[in-house]
Amino acid sequence: MKKISLWSLILVFSASVALAQESATQQQIDKLTGQIQDLMDIQAQQGKRIEALERGMSELRDKLNAPVVNDYASHAELKSLVEQMDEIDRKRKEDTDNIAEQIKNLAKVAAAAPAPIKIVKNNTPKPDNDTPAVSPSASGYEYEVKQGDTLGLIAKAYRDKGVKVTRSQIIAANPKINPNVLIPGRKIFIPDPSAK
Repeated sequence: MKKISLWSLILVFSASVALAQESATQQQIDKLTGQIQDLMDIQAQQGKRIEALERGMSELRDKLNAPVVNDYASHAELKSLVEQMDEIDRKRKEDTDNIAEQIKNLAKVAAAAPAPIKIVKNNTPKPDNDTPAVSPSASGYEYEVKQGDTLGLIAKAYRDKGVKVTRSQIIAANPKINPNVLIPGRKIFIPDPSAK
């Protein structure tokens, strides 16, 4: 009888350890998914910039191929063109640095287990410090940014809890924040589209 009790105790302990590991793995996958979504958004923005540059280059080619009475550029036109090219090059470098930084952040996240994000939809917030400051209002929630958070990760966590919100809606509801650099401790508003 003692052997059966001992075996059942070992079985229960093993099952609880396996469930805890599975939960931590799922949380890490969720965080990586959010950050991948952020990178995809940045890539889409960069694609739009490239399309605009291609249009500009096409217009310049058309101007060059158009018959002109005089085929020279003024000093002011050349100076303007140089300034535009410098601005394009500066933006390209910023985008490259931003993408490299996002990749570094992804590597750090992959190495560390993420802290769980808890969402409370009632007037009694939990006292534990891992719980975001969420206070229901007529149309959303207040959330305190934590280290390593991204807008994509926050939106996914709220979607997982039943609040159908997108990264774009969070950006629109918080026009003063930089969506690529979230400051830990800062509170942001998470709109709830279903509450309208």
